[in-house]
Amino acid sequence: MAEVGMSPEEFESAYRAGLDLIRSGEYFAAHEELENVWRAAGADERDFFQGLVHVAVAWYQAGRGRRIGTERQLEKAIRRLEPFGPEHRGVDVSRLTAQLSDLRARDSLDLPPPDLRWSTRLRDS
Repeated sequence: MAEVGMSPEEFESAYRAGLDLIRSGEYFAAHEELENVWRAAGADERDFFQGLVHVAVAWYQAGRGRRIGTERQLEKAIRRLEPFGPEHRGVDVSRLTAQLSDLRARDSLDLPPPDLRWSTRLRDS
């Protein structure tokens, strides 16, 4: 699907940058980058990118000690991402949503880093 407002190269670069920012713990910056991707995405993928925005915001909220905000963002991320499993755009969505569900059930603000490893099937794409 063609992305709106960005070239395919810009879109892919922003997407990868957003994931890298999450992986490095820069959750607010990741949210900003991925929000641009989400807004530029085609309708068939918007929920996937919005789910990743919710992941970044959940960790940001946890870092600020906001339990309710964290719980809500985890719930939204799960709901948006699950339809894209088992993998999408190189992300192992099934592994990520399993982690999000586990963290939601744990009811803790001490979150380990999001499990955003590249899917082994698409790692080099």
